[in-house]
Amino acid sequence: MHNAINACIKTFFILAISLGSVNTFAENSQEFGDYVIHYNAFRSDTISTEVAKQYGLTRANNRVLINIAVLKKVLNTTGKPTSSVITGHASNLTGQLKQLEFKEIKEGTAIYYLADTKISDGEFLKFNIKIIPEGETRAARLKFDKRFFTY
Repeated sequence: MHNAINACIKTFFILAISLGSVNTFAENSQEFGDYVIHYNAFRSDTISTEVAKQYGLTRANNRVLINIAVLKKVLNTTGKPTSSVITGHASNLTGQLKQLEFKEIKEGTAIYYLADTKISDGEFLKFNIKIIPEGETRAARLKFDKRFFTY
């Protein structure tokens, strides 16, 4: 069990490292009851060609990826990857909504969710995401914002 959880965390961070770029790449997390939600958003052209091809992602300087992983807290471990229903949108400063369609990715025991959207240079996006872990009825609300550049 511990090896499976470590594999999940390792996969998440390998993906994060493979997605590293000249942009500051930071992984963030938020606790929600018995769960920890890891999330980040970054330009899709920062991922390798191989990763993009493997997951059917478009690499472009005017597209961003939103990456989310949900781990159930388990004593003395890094957590158990948990399937979830994830929906949400991003809005810019002019109030335009960009619906996010999350795709579940499973790699071994790792589970994470990816969505993408187009951006304009200098666009500031406010993300509003609803996460319902499998077996739960109450939703976690994840809100964060970030400015993106297409240079």
